[in-house]
Amino acid sequence: MAVRLQPVLAGVVTALVGFASSFTVVLAGLRAVGADTEQAASGLLALCVASGLAATWLGLRHRMPMSVAWSTPGAALLVATGPVPGGWPAAAGAFLVSGALIVAAGLIPPLGRAVAAIPKPIAGAMLAGVLLPLCVAPVRALVEVPRLAGPVVVAWLLLHRYARPWAVPGALVAAVAAIASTSSGAGLGAVDLRPVVELTPPSWNVPVLIGLALPLFLVTMAAQNVPGTAVLVGYGYRPPFTAALRTTGVASLLAAPAGGHAVNLAAITAALAAGPDAHPDPDRRWIASVTAGIGLALLGLGAGAATALVAIAPPVLIEAVAGLALLGALATALTSAVTSAVAEPERREAAVVTFVVTASGVALLGVGGAFWGLVAGCLMLLLFRRRRRAQPDPVPDAEPVLSRR
Repeated sequence: MAVRLQPVLAGVVTALVGFASSFTVVLAGLRAVGADTEQAASGLLALCVASGLAATWLGLRHRMPMSVAWSTPGAALLVATGPVPGGWPAAAGAFLVSGALIVAAGLIPPLGRAVAAIPKPIAGAMLAGVLLPLCVAPVRALVEVPRLAGPVVVAWLLLHRYARPWAVPGALVAAVAAIASTSSGAGLGAVDLRPVVELTPPSWNVPVLIGLALPLFLVTMAAQNVPGTAVLVGYGYRPPFTAALRTTGVASLLAAPAGGHAVNLAAITAALAAGPDAHPDPDRRWIASVTAGIGLALLGLGAGAATALVAIAPPVLIEAVAGLALLGALATALTSAVTSAVAEPERREAAVVTFVVTASGVALLGVGGAFWGLVAGCLMLLLFRRRRRAQPDPVPDAEPVLSRR
């Protein structure tokens, strides 16, 4: 009996950990690009339901533990991007275009291969630059609100040492307790705790499509879909990559008008459903991903309450919890960039330039730093490649020639 329930319990844990560990990142990202409280709650609900439906369909269709989640690095990108020209409707338009690009990658395999072919030092450095501003938030919070942030960081450290999957949810619980001890709850009256869908008519403009839609597509592909597939391959599965892209792309399209930024294969929580802890038999682990999908959709009903929590908390404290949730992703991105740069020294400077430009958060012509970081890194690669080709062959040393005479 316990073995039969094992994948169900693993799915419940996957849903709880996935939701609690990064919903603060999602809400911070949606608010950063212009969503009000109700629109942010609607976006979180849409992402939960769309991810849950996609995971359920993929699990039942392919009998594989293909976990689906929102794009956590994509939400961090929204925070780094900040307000966009045209406001929230323009952001919703960018979400739609990003979802359409994911569908296109599933329908046109060369497009998906082209994204996967972005040099690893550049992709890792861009993602690290996007994540860095949020990951320093715990340090700022310890300085600005030490009484609130201290217990959060301590809880995260202890759980990270002894129960790592629960480190961020535990930090969130500590944050809730800290907020409850200092807040009168007056902010809750401004938020509708019921699940509400706020549809936004999208608008489009070129700077937002270049500065938000394209980087969101690239980050979601490079930091979520490709690693998520790699996790499944590592556990012995052969996931249908293009089918997964089509499914998650359609889910992204459906979620976008309600405020959802991107749906993709899970990378951070994928191992919880695909690993041996989900079930000894690999052919039964799909039950865990389906359960996780159903659980995530149900957790979306609490989007209003989650948004209310964020509304009454000091912004830096919520950013601190989000930063703690992203430290692992930042470490992975930096490791990818550094390891690849060591293996390919000629790409080292390009990776550094990509990281610096992206992390700077500069906006030029209404286009955010992630795009310019990618452009700067690729230009550096092109420049140094041409310089190496232009260098003449070294002149042979004269001494061996004289000695042979």
